[in-house]
Amino acid sequence: MRQPHGYQPPCWRAPVHLPSPGEVSISTLLSLPQAQRTGLRTGPRSGPRRAWAGPVAAWTAGRALLLAAVLGLLPFARQDVSSDVKVIYQGWAQLLATGTFPLDDVTWQYPPLAALVMLVPSWLPWSYFTGFLVLVAVCDALVLGLLLRAARRGGRSAGAWLWAAAVPLLGPTAYCRFDLVVTAVAVAGLLAAGGRPRLGGALAGLGALLKVWPALTLLGTPRGPRTRDAWTAAAVSGLAVCFCCAVTMVGGFSFLGFQEDRGVEVESLGALPFYAAHLFGWGGRAEMHYGSTEFLGTGVRAVGLLILACTLAAFGWLLLWRVRARRWTPATPFDAALAALLLFTVTSRVISPQYLVWLIGAAAVCLASAGTTQRPTAWLIAAATLCTYLEFPLLFGQLAEFRPLGVLVLCTRNLLLATAATVSCRRLWRATVHQKSG
Repeated sequence: MRQPHGYQPPCWRAPVHLPSPGEVSISTLLSLPQAQRTGLRTGPRSGPRRAWAGPVAAWTAGRALLLAAVLGLLPFARQDVSSDVKVIYQGWAQLLATGTFPLDDVTWQYPPLAALVMLVPSWLPWSYFTGFLVLVAVCDALVLGLLLRAARRGGRSAGAWLWAAAVPLLGPTAYCRFDLVVTAVAVAGLLAAGGRPRLGGALAGLGALLKVWPALTLLGTPRGPRTRDAWTAAAVSGLAVCFCCAVTMVGGFSFLGFQEDRGVEVESLGALPFYAAHLFGWGGRAEMHYGSTEFLGTGVRAVGLLILACTLAAFGWLLLWRVRARRWTPATPFDAALAALLLFTVTSRVISPQYLVWLIGAAAVCLASAGTTQRPTAWLIAAATLCTYLEFPLLFGQLAEFRPLGVLVLCTRNLLLATAATVSCRRLWRATVHQKSG
């Protein structure tokens, strides 16, 4: 259509109270409210960087001290706890390289995929001990990265802070056991399960074949398709690994018999009655047995059966919670995983120091979520971690000799863990089962 002579097409102009696209003048910015001025900034934001900088700096400083302690460079950390890696793990790796699991070694009490963790350091271009430290440090950094990523995606940086600060409280043991590797897999599975349940379930299945406890991370998945997807993926990944181990190696499931024969270890909650009984003339003793220092004597078997009954009762409570739970939030799977892990830790016949790495990882995932109910639990776990370092390796020799200081520190640690489990379960139940008033 022809336009009249001298016609000019209309030019779009922004309303007087809004800037034209790409034209944000200083006078316009000053005339806008603070909220709108913030939204119009186009430069790089420094807030997220500052949020990352603190945990990363704390992690770097803490791990430098941790490695110095592992290498015996610190005057207050002369206790050598690296023999498990230098002697036991390396010996296992040499045997596993031949295609056979340690069939006659009662200290081999791990699912078959743990063999991969033992073998990896021997494939790296360093000594076995150095390769192991590199593997653990990489997994440690991976957990920090996952927690920071969760914070950037709407979560909180408290989880990264807890991980950075609490792991060094455990002392050299944190880097001289392979539990950091297992925790990295479990943390990745927990954080992935919210948006990608199949991936989260597959990682939980793989983690369960490293050490059984990562299977507990699936207990809090919401009912419906997400639970079916996650649990199916866990079963498929677990069965696939089991099949591969069965057809390629010998004795992949020998660990089951070794676990069954374990007694009451001197660091468990079940040990506390024997410390009390010793004051009244109990004649038992503590000796190395099935890979750990256990009590031998009258009543030990009965207490072991009682601990097993407590474990079954804990499992029953978790099933009851899952049936009764009515409200799920994005944080509920994390909170349930921490509660389940605490229950199975305090009702275990063995509470080795490295178990605290699992609890720190699960608590850090909880704190990375804005809606978690487990903040008090995380503080209790951090305090228990510090007590654990005092108990092992510093005062461990006193436990076998029933000396008061070591026993007092152990009792404090165990009571903190028992309190943490109680608080965790209570807060989980109240947040998901109890109906809100009004």
